[in-house]
Amino acid sequence: MPPLTNHATGRTEAPTAAPTGLPTADDAVAHTLLNCLLREVSGPEHQTAVHRGHLLLRLPRRGVRLRVALRRTSLTGAHRFTGPVAERDGEGWTEIDWRRLAEYVHAELTLRTGVTNDEFLSQVAAGHRATTAALAARDARAPDDAGAAQHGTGDWRDTYVASEQSLVLGHRFHPTPKARTGDPEAWREYAPETGGTFPLLLLAVRDHLIAEETAAPDAADPLDAAAVPVPDGYRLLPAHPWQYELLRDHPGLRVALARADIRVLGRGDVPYAATASVRTLYTPDTFLKFSLNVRITNCLRKNARYELSGAVALTRLLAPVLDDLTARFPGCAVLREPAYRSLALPGPDGTTDTALLEGFGVIVREGLSRRLLPGTTPLLAAAVADEYPAGPAHLSRLPAGTDRPTALKWWAAYLDLLIPPVLAAYFDHGLVFEPHLQNVLICVDGDGMPAQVLLRDLEGTKLVDDRHTDTLAALPAEVAGPLTYDAQRGWDRVVYCLLVNHVAELVAALADLHPDSEAELWREVRRTLRRHADRHGCPPRLAALLAGVPLPAKANLLTRWARKPDRAARYVPLPSPLAESVLSATTGTAR
Repeated sequence: MPPLTNHATGRTEAPTAAPTGLPTADDAVAHTLLNCLLREVSGPEHQTAVHRGHLLLRLPRRGVRLRVALRRTSLTGAHRFTGPVAERDGEGWTEIDWRRLAEYVHAELTLRTGVTNDEFLSQVAAGHRATTAALAARDARAPDDAGAAQHGTGDWRDTYVASEQSLVLGHRFHPTPKARTGDPEAWREYAPETGGTFPLLLLAVRDHLIAEETAAPDAADPLDAAAVPVPDGYRLLPAHPWQYELLRDHPGLRVALARADIRVLGRGDVPYAATASVRTLYTPDTFLKFSLNVRITNCLRKNARYELSGAVALTRLLAPVLDDLTARFPGCAVLREPAYRSLALPGPDGTTDTALLEGFGVIVREGLSRRLLPGTTPLLAAAVADEYPAGPAHLSRLPAGTDRPTALKWWAAYLDLLIPPVLAAYFDHGLVFEPHLQNVLICVDGDGMPAQVLLRDLEGTKLVDDRHTDTLAALPAEVAGPLTYDAQRGWDRVVYCLLVNHVAELVAALADLHPDSEAELWREVRRTLRRHADRHGCPPRLAALLAGVPLPAKANLLTRWARKPDRAARYVPLPSPLAESVLSATTGTAR
């Protein structure tokens, strides 16, 4: 075989139709590993090629050559794979399973970095178990209403929940997108992939042992909404039932229960639905973001002390900024997080027990009814952009899935809602949003066309430090520090979340449905960016983006390998599809 080179824009003979069903767990895990290798390891090292309908990829240190069939290639190298992975064996190709592929990745990264990661293979295996369980649960559930997302049919609340719970495969550029600690039987009741809907466990806590901050007098009301009697001198603390089981043997909690500082009132009578993040639960009136002492993908999913206070602080401090953005861009709104509540039990040293404060911390997020435009249906962007048609929110169920002219009209309308406010937040206010696919709701009107976008999860929202010096100085250092990025890191985060994680994945989903449309779709992205630059000035970073500088892609595989927190993730450069020269060369027409 000739030397492999990186041809990110290579094309197969003819794109095939979009998939109509889901892959096996074996193929799903193998494909995500290949995606990560292509983006972070073999691609940047010029060890890939597209040849006769296949991606060829080499692991040079391990001396392994791999091949997988392609459904379609991508201008950014985010190709679509189909079928099993094979390795070069003498003069032929031999299929390998996901376990062997994971072992090859482990070996290559060990040789590449000089360090090993003894968790990696077990995490990949955990992700495979979770994916298998999610696919089995989906098969056992009633078929979704294929038309529910279109034209306002059905109850929008049901369609919205279905979109949150349809992500059975997860992030396709993460090596362990569905990994979570524990046996699937331990979390089956609480998982979005299994349709988890359940009441909360209600605790009564003595008044003086409650920790709480609010941004407005009534902000914590959703935490008191359960129609149960609470003893005098106590306040209500809703708890995630799974988290309570994980923490029930904590010595401090056991002592507090024994002396009746905490009383277990039992389950409430209001069902909450698990959303895509697993730990954030939904009712039509509110979202509650709980802690879970469970490792999901990279991180232990608990609300750190600074995140509890930070959510309320950002809601309070950013109110004028968010109001300004909403007035300027009425098709975009942010779901705010105006309160948290938790336990403030003393630990052995007399100070607040951090494990219990963080473990039982619950953040109140505004409900959809607070910001949603009347007559619209919210859909999780990740479900709309899914590679596979796993739920009623998938792009193929919307007008964009019908014909090409309608798809382009849908796309232009959506970009006008999404891109300008995110850019204005950064350039005008020094505010970094993280509009990745799981943080954005696409709200469609009765015809299924985009009418609004809702941004959520203030955990990822940051302030550019040199734009907010006085504001940050007024906050406790342990809260201010995690709320900040420098200007360059903030810009990398915005571009990654907005264009690589979000826009590029929707481009991919549209291109699956409308072959040979990718360049045209990216041209519309460029036009949207250009219009914003023309209207609001063209700062150097935006000028560079329009000139086609490489796009920053978060290196999920290398971050996981190095066991670094998400905040410390590095970025790898992706070829940009935004330069006029690239688009002209792709289509043969200058625009």
